[in-house]
Amino acid sequence: MTTAVPPNAAASQADTMLEGLGRIKVPKSSDVLADRLRQEILSDAYKPGVSLPTERELVSATGLSRGSVREALRTLEAQGLVHTRAGRYGGTTVSQPTTDYLASHINIYARGRSIPVRALVEVRLALEPMVAALAAERRTDEDLARLHAIAERIEHTADYDIGAFLEENVNWHDAIAVASHNDLLHAFATSVSGLMFEASLLEEFASTEVRQRVCYAHAKILEAIEAGDAELARRRVERDVKAYAVILEAALAAAIVGEEPTE
Repeated sequence: MTTAVPPNAAASQADTMLEGLGRIKVPKSSDVLADRLRQEILSDAYKPGVSLPTERELVSATGLSRGSVREALRTLEAQGLVHTRAGRYGGTTVSQPTTDYLASHINIYARGRSIPVRALVEVRLALEPMVAALAAERRTDEDLARLHAIAERIEHTADYDIGAFLEENVNWHDAIAVASHNDLLHAFATSVSGLMFEASLLEEFASTEVRQRVCYAHAKILEAIEAGDAELARRRVERDVKAYAVILEAALAAAIVGEEPTE
């Protein structure tokens, strides 16, 4: 004899089963293709500069629509893994993410989250002394020549072209990062230097006194790097970053006061 299940109990069991299943998320076909191509690229199946199969070939091989294939390629291009050129002789080739790619994303992240200047200084204190120490240990003659050339341009522009002076100052920090011969540190340091440049555009920041101090600090740091003294380079960069923080905070405070409405 079969015992009938009360309607309320049956409904309760069905609700329990549905809760256990949860919502099923089906990935977009373009995301699936982008993921597969990404794995191939990152596993070195496709070397930088090598052409990917054409859109038509990818459509034929995967059974996806041309729109899905194009969306997958756009995703990879946004990630810096491929470069697509339009036209009769165009196509999609594998590329490597550049430091500019990382810098743009960190810049968007920092500005989008309104990262305070204090955090920027803390990141510089964590990164730049180590970068300078490595540069002192690993710098080549070419690295030193580049640093000397930038230092000369900084001194040349300090008295009459503040914009060029600030740009060369960023180039200086980037060149030290290059001399560290650590690609990941170089990428992070370059990203931070871009934020540093934006912060230094304050009218109150690059005074004559500040520009003279920067030239002097750079000369002492370059001496340490050229001498191969990693600890001295580390200490001098740490001192330079701390001085930068004090000057920048004062410039920010002056800018805020200048923006306050007068009665």
